[in-house]
Amino acid sequence: MKQQAYLFVHFKEKSTPDGEQVYFGLSKDGFHWETVNGGNPVLWSYYGDKGVRDFTIIRCERMNKFYIFATDLSLSYGMRSQYHNSWDEIGRNGSKYFSVWESENLVEWSEQKLVKLGTEELGCLWAPDIIYDEENDEYVIHWSSSHKEDGYKHKSIYFSRTKDFENFTEPGILYRKENSGVIDSAIYKEYGIYYMFLKSEADPAGIMLLKSPHIEGPYENVKEFDSSMEVLKRGVYEAPTAVQLADGRWCLFLDYYGVSGAGQGYVPFITTELKTGRFIRADKEFDFPYGFKHGTILTISMDEYKRIKNYSWE
Repeated sequence: MKQQAYLFVHFKEKSTPDGEQVYFGLSKDGFHWETVNGGNPVLWSYYGDKGVRDFTIIRCERMNKFYIFATDLSLSYGMRSQYHNSWDEIGRNGSKYFSVWESENLVEWSEQKLVKLGTEELGCLWAPDIIYDEENDEYVIHWSSSHKEDGYKHKSIYFSRTKDFENFTEPGILYRKENSGVIDSAIYKEYGIYYMFLKSEADPAGIMLLKSPHIEGPYENVKEFDSSMEVLKRGVYEAPTAVQLADGRWCLFLDYYGVSGAGQGYVPFITTELKTGRFIRADKEFDFPYGFKHGTILTISMDEYKRIKNYSWE
């Protein structure tokens, strides 16, 4: 079994601005997690909304760098002020940019920059995720947004391509569900097939798994996964993210938001292969020091694990 470790990039659901910042969690096995920097933020957002949510992190071999992308949105600062306590207004006018950091070693990070990928017709740019497209030697960034054409009613999954994380193609639609909005897409590749986890907002509300032989689809539903999710209460899980463990199994994490405050956070599910669609809940096997919120897990080396753990985050 190969030796590897794991980095969880996430935020905390708090009513104070320090929650909507960049946090790191570490694990040697993917099951038992520990805090970094004493459970405090490792990076802060000083531009845009001055708060960030819904992270993804990617290792870019071409540029020999790591990139963190996040939704540029602060509910702590903005919900009461520019968004007037309205989720509808956030959906239309929130996050028009992604907040981006880059690093060569996972501990020394660049200044935050704001990257605009959407057009003026798109609403809030939610929850970016990135996957490498081997066929075209490009990175595909995808996210959810509503659109002016239907009055910002239903969100779809949009995407853009890049080779260098400086230049991006015009956004296109990656997946659209006819009878409801979809959010929080996360894509993984297994045996040449692309699997997309996402959250359906209605009809029914819940987590879905889709598959396609091509990154850009078309995607079809994995019905076996629906059966695995039938035991879950509807409408209280979102933000799916997954990682392949050293023994070959996959762990899917679903963000539980069915309670307020500290009770929120990720719940783990295990499968032998994504293609089966069958996931078993595994709470007792895992240990989280606090409620990790909407992030992405990056597989790292043990040297990288030690570097992050021992770094003086000041």
